[in-house]
Amino acid sequence: MKKLLILVSCLWLTTAMNAQFLDRLINSAKTSAENAVERQVEKKIEEGVDKAFNPETQDQAEPQEQAEPQKGQKGQQGWTCPACGHTGNTGKFCTECGAKKPEGDGTWTCPACGAKGQTGKFCNECGAKKPEGGNAAATPQPQKSAEAAYAKSDFVPGDEIMFEDDLAGEQMGEFPSKWDLLEGNAEIASVNGKTVINLTDISTEIMPLMKNQKNYLTEAFTLEFDFLGGSDEKQIYCAYLIHLKNIEGEDVATITLDGTASAWAYTSWVTASGEQRENRAAAPAKEEEWNHVALSFNKRALKVYLNGIRIVNIPNCARPQYFTLQRSYWDDHRNLMTNVRLCKGAVPLYNRLVTDGKIITYAITFDIGKANIKPESMTEINRIAQLMKDNPDLKFEVQGHTDNTGTVAGNQKLSEQRAQAIVDKLVEMGIAANRLSAKGMGQSAPLADNSTDEGRAKNRRVEFVKK
Repeated sequence: MKKLLILVSCLWLTTAMNAQFLDRLINSAKTSAENAVERQVEKKIEEGVDKAFNPETQDQAEPQEQAEPQKGQKGQQGWTCPACGHTGNTGKFCTECGAKKPEGDGTWTCPACGAKGQTGKFCNECGAKKPEGGNAAATPQPQKSAEAAYAKSDFVPGDEIMFEDDLAGEQMGEFPSKWDLLEGNAEIASVNGKTVINLTDISTEIMPLMKNQKNYLTEAFTLEFDFLGGSDEKQIYCAYLIHLKNIEGEDVATITLDGTASAWAYTSWVTASGEQRENRAAAPAKEEEWNHVALSFNKRALKVYLNGIRIVNIPNCARPQYFTLQRSYWDDHRNLMTNVRLCKGAVPLYNRLVTDGKIITYAITFDIGKANIKPESMTEINRIAQLMKDNPDLKFEVQGHTDNTGTVAGNQKLSEQRAQAIVDKLVEMGIAANRLSAKGMGQSAPLADNSTDEGRAKNRRVEFVKK
């Protein structure tokens, strides 16, 4: 009996001790959990304060795993065009402006430890800061580099439009309505959302429809157009021949452009005294991207530019009277072009300002229906900026003008946006903001009849009005 009582007492004591132990364990766990929550809250608060007062720490935080889009929902896919900012692109070219998808994925490689795939401002391996401007692994900025090239160019676009074709309103598959056919075949096509002239057959040659088909070029003129480059790697070739002819139809000069990175420009011309000459110069084009060609003729001097860089410089050439554009003689070449513009030669900006009190220019251009400035416009904008730097007291009201295509309200808004875009660009280039103002004129002040293509082309312009 005594042993039984001892056993019962031990069991009761053990049970009581276990209960107390369990109570302490539960209380301890509860306290630990509460402390953990408090520490977590304090940590979140500290992180929030750090981010508020030290934004650079935001990029150092560990990336959170993103939830996959549920079935039926559209995920944030595609790439953003560095040229026009359009998002959601999935192919090799932007569906808005036709720019090529940039190489790389936008990440950078740490120069200190070599860790690849960095996305923040600091390396997540060693903490080194991202180098200024990134490095070769970062996404390139083609718009800025193109603007820089044009800003340094000595090409001076003409003042008065003689012929322009942006292919607006053309029907797919039809022959381009503003052109005449000399040989082969051509048709309107669409490439990555851009309307183009496709020279479909070997040796196809076209010329603009003008009142006097073979005698309209002045002693000073400029000719510009865009073409889609080929690819050496993919063996996609293209060649464009610009023929400058005299009234008898004989070539005064022929410029052949091969549209790849390893290409050359072949030029043959006749001097003012009748001597035949030839020349070859490097002319690297942007592969599978749009390239801009600009040609200027001034009395005897012939110059050709590719993407703002001069590739042909001939001091003595006979004067031409008309021009044609021709596809190459090879069957495996593609030839796609657009935005052809022919203008009379330019008068110096200051002379125009003194004579008229304003500068009217057609050389600052935009994509159709948009206010983003095309890179080739930087040649003219740079000239305006230099004029203002040379004349510190000069102030301008920048006016945007449109033709009557579209609605009155839409044209008014578009002209305001374009004028402001030019002001912003000049301020970015160092011109004081108080020397400039923007004003949209819409279609309210036409210079010519809007019922003709030529009239509408003259009405689409930018004016710098002296204040």
